[in-house]
Amino acid sequence: MDRTSFFIVILAALLIPILMARFKISGVPTAVAEIVMGIILGKSGFGLIEATTDLTGLASIGVIILMFLSGMEINFDLFKRKPDKDDSQPSEGHSPVQLAMQTFLGTVVNAVVLGLILKYLGLFPDVFLATIIFCTIALGVVIATLKEKEILSRPMGQTILLTAVLGEVVPMFALTVYASINGNNGGKIWLIVLLFLAAIILLRRFKQPYIWFNKVTKATTQLDVRLAFFLIFALVTIAETVGAENILGAFLAGMVMKLLEPSEATEDKLTSIGYGFFIPIFFIMTGAKLNLRQLFANPQALALIPALVACLILAKLWAIPVYRLRFNKRNSFAGGFLTVTTITLVLPSLEVARNLHAITQSQSDAFILAAVIVCIVAPIIFNSFYRLDREDLVRQSVVFLGSNFLTVPVAQQLGRNWYEIRMVTDDENNYKTYNSEVNDLQLINPLTEEALAKGHYFDADIVVIGFQNDQRNFELSRMVKQHGVARVITAQTNRTNDERQLQILNDEGIEIFNPYNVQAGVLRSLIQSPSVYQMLVGTEASLWEVKVLNHKYTGRPLRDLPFIDDMTVSRIRRDGKWLMPTGATVLEYNDRLIFSAANLGAVATIRRELRKAN
Repeated sequence: MDRTSFFIVILAALLIPILMARFKISGVPTAVAEIVMGIILGKSGFGLIEATTDLTGLASIGVIILMFLSGMEINFDLFKRKPDKDDSQPSEGHSPVQLAMQTFLGTVVNAVVLGLILKYLGLFPDVFLATIIFCTIALGVVIATLKEKEILSRPMGQTILLTAVLGEVVPMFALTVYASINGNNGGKIWLIVLLFLAAIILLRRFKQPYIWFNKVTKATTQLDVRLAFFLIFALVTIAETVGAENILGAFLAGMVMKLLEPSEATEDKLTSIGYGFFIPIFFIMTGAKLNLRQLFANPQALALIPALVACLILAKLWAIPVYRLRFNKRNSFAGGFLTVTTITLVLPSLEVARNLHAITQSQSDAFILAAVIVCIVAPIIFNSFYRLDREDLVRQSVVFLGSNFLTVPVAQQLGRNWYEIRMVTDDENNYKTYNSEVNDLQLINPLTEEALAKGHYFDADIVVIGFQNDQRNFELSRMVKQHGVARVITAQTNRTNDERQLQILNDEGIEIFNPYNVQAGVLRSLIQSPSVYQMLVGTEASLWEVKVLNHKYTGRPLRDLPFIDDMTVSRIRRDGKWLMPTGATVLEYNDRLIFSAANLGAVATIRRELRKAN
């Protein structure tokens, strides 16, 4: 029976995504489908799966890797406050960080109140455990749903994502405190500090070597994957040694790995290992262990299910009025309901509580069933109600500092395509001359750092400095770069530039535009390759560039792109190197494609699809 159970679980893990794709079941998370399949095949259904030693061991590894990957899902850049300019929203006074924190604090209050109500009604006595479970949010499910909706990079998506991060991180630490207190280790809870110190030491130890690892790793060594598993089991071992839960160690290992800044390929490999083998076994075995017959035979446990479903929903509904401070009513309702999603942390929390004998098996099964129900309902409601506020067209914001015969024509041409253009000048005569030719030209005199910051001119994707004074351009470009602008382009019009200044600009990542070099290059192109010259200066037959930010298209060969027949990819820029693409070339995140297309309509579609940050 051992081998038979193992075979059935592996077969079920293979068939579940196939059946979901065949019957177009997209509203239900795969994890929930795996639990349901486990229920059907396990104790509550046909009894084809038994909890053998091998399956139990693999399931335990599965939950550890699940927590590790959850830690890797955290984007620490989200906690850096960035002003954004989403004019489609009712108010800009509430950042995603503020809204997420207000939402989670309200959720904690609601969870405590609901836990006390359950205890008063005699349905569930453990208020602390109930509070932890009611606060949890399934980060992985939320991210998958937001990616599918392609709003992960929008203010609404960022707000929901931050709420989910808090809903996974805070309950994780609370669960460790809960386990220490109920496991009679409350006096040793301070030892958890050693776990955090170990995580910090490992991060510092491998920060520089990891860069070297990427250079020397081979297909037969896979150093990045080996390092990931070393981090997992090192921190899991330390966690168990100091009396903390092993899932906290795994979660911290994921955070450390994320801070090491692994490549997209490394993340894909780790995700493949986890979700391709170990994690499905954990979810299927969770369902297989459920005994619904025993649960339904217990009136008190049966009455607990609707009460728990209601509590899981009510605890998170505080998100709706908080989100309404910035977003419209319909999307606030949808986003609030998506935070109801909870499954990943609930399962290990219940396992901890069962091991501590703080909860009965029937109560645990009731919690799992309630979590499955809300995990099915919440994404469906979100997908049904959420609507994009405006056309989903990616537009980059470009700021020009300096208005003259060089910058104004470029701004006019870009403004007709896929860019939001803003222009600044401190010359009143230039302002009067070009004000009618540029949509957004502002006169700021004196042109100071404070004035630019007040006008949010540093909140741009690209800043171009185009004054006729090279020294001024040099100083302004460095100042703009210090404000964190991704791309800074500065004009250097003098052929006898100071080589030291040019080296400083290059070292700081500032791009240099020299009209003399450009003119010489264009003239050479006209002589050597007149057709290429026409592509450079033409409006229809042009070369275009797009950065691949849409995970929907990463990991796929060029020939599988749905719009490949409308484009010709000339070059791919990856990790500072140029690649000669073929149909079999696999796209990676952050690739820069140089391509031509049949017409501007095709260009718009291609750039819009590939640049969606999801």
